[in-house]
Parts: sequence; structure tokens; C-alpha cells
Amino acid sequence: MSAPWWAWLAVLVAVALMLAIDLFLHRDNHVVEFREAAVWSAVWIAAGLAFGGLLWLWQGGEVAGTYYAGYLIEKALSIDNVFVFALIFTAFAVPAGVQHKVLFWGVVGALVFRLVFIFVGAELLETVFWTAYVFGAFLVYTGYKMAFRHGEQTPPHQNPVVRLVRRIVPTDPAYHGARFFTRIDGKRVATLLFVVLVAVEATDLIFAVDSVAAILAITTSTFLVWTANAFAILGLRSLYFCLAGLLRRFVHLHYGLAVLLVFAGVKLILSETPVGKLPVPLTLGVIVATIGASIAWSLLSTRPARRSTSIRT
Repeated sequence: MSAPWWAWLAVLVAVALMLAIDLFLHRDNHVVEFREAAVWSAVWIAAGLAFGGLLWLWQGGEVAGTYYAGYLIEKALSIDNVFVFALIFTAFAVPAGVQHKVLFWGVVGALVFRLVFIFVGAELLETVFWTAYVFGAFLVYTGYKMAFRHGEQTPPHQNPVVRLVRRIVPTDPAYHGARFFTRIDGKRVATLLFVVLVAVEATDLIFAVDSVAAILAITTSTFLVWTANAFAILGLRSLYFCLAGLLRRFVHLHYGLAVLLVFAGVKLILSETPVGKLPVPLTLGVIVATIGASIAWSLLSTRPARRSTSIRT
């Protein structure tokens, strides 16, 4: 699908408008409670599903199905981002009231970086046929690492990008409210909150490589890939505040995400063979079944043990 310029403009305006509304409603940097996060999560999910409906009316069911497949796989992979965000916020002891601000600007940066990755990746897949084999092998390897080496993560403060920023940018190792920069003794310096933002952005860049490659395995339409990415990660902040207290129960989710990455890799490789591209309904079925099975397995294996009481007569 090749989208006209007005479609790109309409989507960019809609995304900017939604971000502006979200920023305005959270301008006081209040602590986001579960109920508020749940409402916003429903809003973002509804927006993503509604956009797929518009695609259905405009371009037909196959295009809409392709978008939904990309949206679902990006939504599933974004749950892994939530785990890392929780790790970053805990490691840096980020105050609850400013976490939303960090995630907001993190999402804005993610939208820009992923747009660049998508155009570069799609162009490579369209012009250099063996790129599909490289991307496919990369996804299979990433899936393997996620399944068998899950949890081996570099502490946020040891992230090379974070360490580089601290060396280049004068930084005060303290929080100053919700400010990323402040003045100390007349000198402008970055606050610890800016360092946290850099850690979030650096982490998302790593995740973006996996997720963009996974969606490019479904379609090389830059419009579908970016809109699926955009509507999925727009709700990432609300998803974090909804799931932050439940993350400990998703103990087997990484296996499902690993299966999705391997499936996307194999699908991408097969697209350059006589087998060709797998049908969209099959792709959607695999994504939904994998996510559902891994979440159900996690919840069942971590459910509280029921205490059995015996009555003696």
C-alpha cells in the first residue's frame, strides 16, 4: 500500500493532537493512578482499532488485516518495554509524579526514531533482496536470546549512552522537580531526570530494531508499519501504569514474545522463497494465539495458592 501525502499529513496531525491533549491533561505532573491509566489505555486501544476500521473502509480487509497484525505484534513487544521502564525507574528512584513526563517525551522520541528506521528498513527490503535473509536471521537470533537469556540486562546507570551523556553534559545528580535542566551557581546543567530520559530513549532504540524488523516481516508499506507502531506505542505510558504492579506475574511472557520474533523472522525469509508471503489471517492467528497462550500460562502459574482447610470431626 502506497499512501498519498494527505493520508500521512492527517495521521501526523491526529497523533500530534492526541499527544497535545495528553500533555495538557498531565501538565501538573500528578501521580497516575491505576483507574486513570486504565481509562487512557482504553482510549489509545480504541484509537488504534478505529484506525484499522478506517483502513478497512478505505483500502479493504486485506490492508486492514495487515495493519492489525502489525499493531498486535508491536503491542505485544511493547510489554517487554514496560519491564525495562520499571527497571530504569527503580534503579534511578524516579519520583512517581514525574514518571509520566519521562515516558511522554520518550514516546515522542520513539515516534521520530522509528520513522527513520522504517523508511531505511523498507527501502533496503525493496531494493536488496538478501536483506530479508539478514533481517530474518536477526529476528530468529533475537527470539532465541529472549527465550534463553531473558533477564540478563545491563543496569541503566551502566548504559554506554547514559555514561557518555554524563561525561559530555554537565549533570547534577539530583532531581529538580519535573525539570530536565536547571541552573546551579549561574551554570545551566542537566538534572538526573534528563539522564533517566536518555536511558529510556536508548532502551527504546534497542527495542525499535526488533519491533520494526518484526513488522517489516508482515509488510513493507511504510505507512502501515509506522501507523501500527505509532498507535501501539502511544498507549505505552498508560500501559506501564496499568501493568507496573502485575509485571511479576508475567513470568512466561518472554517465551511468547520470543516465538513471535522467530515467527516474524521465518516469515520474512520465506517471503523471498517460492513459498512467498504467508496469508494475513494466518499471521493474525499466530500472533493472537501466542500472546494469549503466554499470558494465560503466566497467570495460571503465578496465581495465589489456595489454602486448604481441613475440618476434623
